[in-house]
Amino acid sequence: MMFETETIKTPARAGLTLLLLASCYLLAPAAQADGDPEAGKQRAITCAACHGADGNSVNPEWPTLAGQNERYFKETMQAFKTGKRSNPLMTAQAMLLNETEIENLAAYYATQTANQRTADPELAARGESLYRGGDKSKGISACIACHGPTGRGNAPAGYPQLTGQHATYTAKQLNDYKSGARTSDGERQIMRNITAQLTSEQINAVAAYIQGLR
Repeated sequence: MMFETETIKTPARAGLTLLLLASCYLLAPAAQADGDPEAGKQRAITCAACHGADGNSVNPEWPTLAGQNERYFKETMQAFKTGKRSNPLMTAQAMLLNETEIENLAAYYATQTANQRTADPELAARGESLYRGGDKSKGISACIACHGPTGRGNAPAGYPQLTGQHATYTAKQLNDYKSGARTSDGERQIMRNITAQLTSEQINAVAAYIQGLR
């Protein structure tokens, strides 16, 4: 089932979302495209076993990389190299890459297109309101503010594309932010602050809605 994103009509939510959108873009420096996609395609051969030849993972526990913006990809690889993110397999792989290889991989995956996926209708319907409008009473910001109405993210700011991402993987990342197992959201701790207010049911619902974004 495909979920179309419509304009938020509630004035209070619309105002909150516009404010968050403004803050996200004001913090965004100019995007950089330093890598060579063709060289990245060759280097990505070793990544294909988990992430797919074109960056579209078939295992819901492994992320889709197709269409991911370059800044986020590069910062993620650096986070694995420095220990800000912890995953035995990815840490080992990241340590083998030099800066040029990371830039080339980032450029390659940014040129690919994420597969469109479907979502659990019941869960996605519940997750839609949180993604689009947040919950002001609990201090939960709308996901749309930084990740956009269709989940394309904000490339200059390095906010990731979510479109086509597996719900299982997304829920795992949100739970990791919530528990503090993942701390790669920077000094402002945006994701940790948001997920701290989310229940497990809300996390699963938002993750389901994200999987169906197009």
